[in-house]
Amino acid sequence: MSTENLSGENLSGENAPPPSSRPSNKSIVERTLVDLVRAGDAGALEALLHKDFIHHRPGLTSSTKAEWLAAVRAVPMTELLVEIHQLLGDGDHVVMHSRRRLPDAGPGIAGVDIWRFDNGLIVEGWEIIEPVTGAAENMLWWKPTEH
Repeated sequence: MSTENLSGENLSGENAPPPSSRPSNKSIVERTLVDLVRAGDAGALEALLHKDFIHHRPGLTSSTKAEWLAAVRAVPMTELLVEIHQLLGDGDHVVMHSRRRLPDAGPGIAGVDIWRFDNGLIVEGWEIIEPVTGAAENMLWWKPTEH
């Protein structure tokens, strides 16, 4: 059984293209985000996830590929407003810092997503989200201690 990336390139076995000819992990994420947010196409995301994908998040609501895709599909993606502040790629990791909100739903959330790739597929993802309105309250722990 072969594995393909979003470009249809075979990324497993002897026929896999050399790493230098594959699209960068960052460009794969960029292309997938466009399909997901603008067109609401979770199929592009599904094709990008390894069958053994694991999702990590504090207060975890989804961990497997199927659970995470179900959670993503429950969000009205074509209505979601996403501001990407940083999208960084380094080796097998891609990191995105963004702000996301639904129209008329307040200031939304700030998020950091980290994806780990293996042969053109995401095998692991981490997501940290924080309500934008709760940022000041969440900084209470960040006070210097008195000695």
